[in-house]
Amino acid sequence: MTLRDLPKHRPAKIMGFHTDDPDKETRLREIGFAEGDLVETLHFGLFGRNPMSVRLNGALIALRSAEAQVVLVDPINA
Repeated sequence: MTLRDLPKHRPAKIMGFHTDDPDKETRLREIGFAEGDLVETLHFGLFGRNPMSVRLNGALIALRSAEAQVVLVDPINA
């Protein structure tokens, strides 16, 4: 499952990245995304769930849908 597909307010663990563009993965890592981190979707934009906001290790981050599609997550059952 990708971060883009994660339901609202569902926590998940980042498992990795899936992209053919190494620059996109690098940008995500630079803003704090890494394997093993906890992430939770908070809000989605009206058109195509774009942009979306997530909580990553306590920080609020806004992402485009295309960026969130790169992040592979494993939902946590709370």
